[in-house]
Amino acid sequence: MSDQIFHLPDVGEGLTEAEIVSWHVAPGQTVAVNDVLVEIETAKSLVELPSPFAGVVGDVLVAEGATVDVGSPIITISGAEAASVPAPGDPGAPAAAAAAPAAPAAPAAAPAADEGGGSVLVGYGSAGQVSSRRRKPAVTPAASTAGVVAKPPIRKLARDLGVDLTAVVPSGAAGEITRDDVVKHASQASVFRNIETPEWPDVREETIPVADPAEPVVSSDPAASTDPREESIPVRGVRKATAGSMVRSAYSAPHVSVWTDVDATRTMELVKRLKSSPDYADVKVSPLLIMARAVIWAVRRTPMVNASWIDGDSGAQINVHHFVNLGIAAATPRGLIVPNIKDAQNLSMRELAKALERLTLTAREGKTPVADQQQGTITITNIGVFGMDAGTPIINPGEAGIVAMGTIRQKPWVVDGEVRPRFVTTVSGSFDHRVIDGDGMSRFIADVAAVLEEPALLVE
Repeated sequence: MSDQIFHLPDVGEGLTEAEIVSWHVAPGQTVAVNDVLVEIETAKSLVELPSPFAGVVGDVLVAEGATVDVGSPIITISGAEAASVPAPGDPGAPAAAAAAPAAPAAPAAAPAADEGGGSVLVGYGSAGQVSSRRRKPAVTPAASTAGVVAKPPIRKLARDLGVDLTAVVPSGAAGEITRDDVVKHASQASVFRNIETPEWPDVREETIPVADPAEPVVSSDPAASTDPREESIPVRGVRKATAGSMVRSAYSAPHVSVWTDVDATRTMELVKRLKSSPDYADVKVSPLLIMARAVIWAVRRTPMVNASWIDGDSGAQINVHHFVNLGIAAATPRGLIVPNIKDAQNLSMRELAKALERLTLTAREGKTPVADQQQGTITITNIGVFGMDAGTPIINPGEAGIVAMGTIRQKPWVVDGEVRPRFVTTVSGSFDHRVIDGDGMSRFIADVAAVLEEPALLVE
């Protein structure tokens, strides 16, 4: 039994720093092994850090909002006893597991070495998924406050999306608010976001925390603005990582963009049929699903769009991927991320719909694992959800192409010599001209458009 210092660990992302988002404990509080101590934000995602000790919280050494280096001390725990859980594969693992009480399946975190700067949590590995180690009770009742019944994860999702739970209509069997209720309410609210013109202090992206306009901005940074009508916002976390990636991509890969308009009426008819099908009763279906299948189909006909340019020691080479890790650009409350669906080419339509739904919900919660943001091969960005018709997106670093899907709206369209109202969208894309030439990228976009116009092409 002794006082222990918990150092900021490397959570398996190979990153060097993280921001302290929120503390889940306070000095004097008793904690058990695996209780969540703090939530941090890395350049990739939000991560909850579990306690490797049981004891009483001593000092919280880093304030919320501060950015600290991996290996830095962040909290002390008095009278602490470290967890003793062998790593998977150790000879003592079976015996230890048998002696351990019924606790979470996830391995406990090992304390960071005082003399080392590269602390790693046991069980996290050097790469891959990082998940919460919060211990769950046998029964997790929904929390009820002021007439609102919702579980803690649902409440956090509502906070991240800016949703007032008292305004949400519950659909749960016991009158509780579900995840779908919150997401649906947030989507409906966004439609009316710009009806009224806000005052200047309220004009802000959702991803930036609102400061008190009455408090003066004090900063030691000479670049920070001192004009009370302006504010200086530190660039860190996901925004910092996104900025670096976009600059590297824009100034290293020669971008070329092409686009075409498409009669997507049959796509909308298919979406309507799938929504009414019992096989898709528990799955969210949208035009993005058909777009994803179209991209996967078109990749097989033009493999060079699904490739990477590699600068090696012996010269440059192009790696063509004969699989599709399909990236979906996601605008989350904490910034832009691009998680991908591994081996999307092997999924059925329904499996792909489920994968898209999981990806979207996880991204909105800020819980996308780092592994899901790596090794993408081609990306889709759905700018149509923002009411945009077309765009020239920047390629995700390490890939050769990105496809943008514009909004689908009724427009006059010539069919068999007659002007008729049809659902029309614009498919555009940007490509690395080092990897693929104009004929290939044009053929690829034409193939994607052909599937949106006639989804029956997917039936082979």
